[in-house]
Amino acid sequence: MSKIPDEAFRDTIGTIDAEGNRKFIFPKKPSGKFYEYRKWVSYFLLIVLIANPFIKIDGNQFMMFNVMERRFNIFGFPFWPQDFYLFVIFMIVGVVFVILFTVIFGRIFCGWICPQTIFLEMVFRRIEFWIEGDRGSQIRLEKQEWNAEKIRKKALKWTVFLIISFFIANIFLAYLIGSDELFKMIEEGPENHVSTLISLFIFTGIFYFIFAWFREQVCIIACPYGRLQGVLLDDKSINVAYDFVRGEKEVGRAKFNKQEDRAASGKGDCIDCKQCVHVCPTGIDIRNGTQLECVNCTACIDECDTIMEGVGLPKGLIRYASEDEIEKKTKFKFTARMKGYSAILFILVGILIGLLFLRTEVEAVILRLPGQLFQHKGDNISNIYTFKIINKTNNDFNDIHFKLVGIKGNLKVVGEQDLKVPKQGMKSGTLFIEINQYLLESDKTKLEIDVYDGNKKIETSETSFLSPRSFD
Repeated sequence: MSKIPDEAFRDTIGTIDAEGNRKFIFPKKPSGKFYEYRKWVSYFLLIVLIANPFIKIDGNQFMMFNVMERRFNIFGFPFWPQDFYLFVIFMIVGVVFVILFTVIFGRIFCGWICPQTIFLEMVFRRIEFWIEGDRGSQIRLEKQEWNAEKIRKKALKWTVFLIISFFIANIFLAYLIGSDELFKMIEEGPENHVSTLISLFIFTGIFYFIFAWFREQVCIIACPYGRLQGVLLDDKSINVAYDFVRGEKEVGRAKFNKQEDRAASGKGDCIDCKQCVHVCPTGIDIRNGTQLECVNCTACIDECDTIMEGVGLPKGLIRYASEDEIEKKTKFKFTARMKGYSAILFILVGILIGLLFLRTEVEAVILRLPGQLFQHKGDNISNIYTFKIINKTNNDFNDIHFKLVGIKGNLKVVGEQDLKVPKQGMKSGTLFIEINQYLLESDKTKLEIDVYDGNKKIETSETSFLSPRSFD
């Protein structure tokens, strides 16, 4: 931003004072066209976020991230440990999409879609406005002594924050362990699930700490995305931007005086009211240009448009625009860089769709027992195997049995005769395979084994069969 000579603001952040202490932000309550759009988007996403773990598709939870059991559901698709490569590709697709979106539209994800921003700005901050009032009232309340009014308001706010944090912790737990398991624990009572209850209290404490105290520091300090955007943005990326050409002009910004002809004086359209600073949830001055702390929430756009309308100047002094559009008046173009990311995203999505179609709902793995060779049983040669059957469907398998394909032999399961694999479950065990030595053409024969549930073949597995090198 060539019109701004002093870059010292980049040496510090707005939430830290000169002594290095935390400087709390009291943003003005936003209002305007974009804020109304954000509210509708946020409420829709809140409903989706809360409902996700309780929606089921073909018996599968819509979204679940069970890290302990390494089971994940994304859009109703279950991913087992054996499907981890699919989960990784899914995550890579998400990352590339966010990168492409950032290259084009800047950090708009943070201001409009990020759960942290939605909960903070559309839930906790709105409750704060309701209890403590707007920016001025909050600043006065913070400075006044601890009297009855301050204790009442602070206690009410902190209590409501704690209740909401507990609610969010339960939703978060439903994502981790599954909604069915969560309801089961509620029915059985906390005394039967002490460890889970402790985890719930820990999550509640974390969420309360984030939304009651840490707040915008998550976006500024903890989130790596803010730093990532620094290497993704360029002069052609569309951001929430201050039109410094129009705002500064030849003389620079100055207070509004309705008695003067502002155009003739050479003064910029910015009247230095600082309302864009007061309304910013991260405490920055958007007039300083693109900054790490900016989450593209558009609060400054709404506030500036209101001021411009009030003083009779055109709206759009702060707007969605690229630096090239502001400085060079060039229109948006889909650059080679954007095309490159789009091509990568298209290829990855194609690979993911192809792999999802190739993914089987049942996996059967049959392997020779490590360290064991063959055994002679008369004219027969015997090998011992371990098997594992994974049922990814929502149907129980009640009559599992195996059949050799292409060669005569005996196959016997050790132990249970009636093998059952529950839905979304797994079964493992041991089996023996005996084959007449005169049917074996080499010391290592490839075997194909069909797995049946009743009369229905559900999977085919391949393994190897060891035998002596020669027969006498």
